Amino acid sequence: MAITKVWLDESENECTMCGACEAVCDGVFEVPEKMTVKKDADFAANEAEIKEAADSCPTGVIAYAVDGGEGRAN
Repeated sequence: MAITKVWLDESENECTMCGACEAVCDGVFEVPEKMTVKKDADFAANEAEIKEAADSCPTGVIAYAVDGGEGRAN
């Protein structure tokens, strides 16, 4: 199952701008203020790191779609 989309979901919590996601996967995430997903990010090449970033996000605001379904840590 491949990750097809990654986004910031602040429906329950807000990004604290801690930078943990960028530290784990700088090929996909940037934290200039709030976390953003790079427009040219290669999700397939960074799938394990995306999942690790979502798992380690202290507020659980990293969401991703896997082959049409959705996934999120926490």
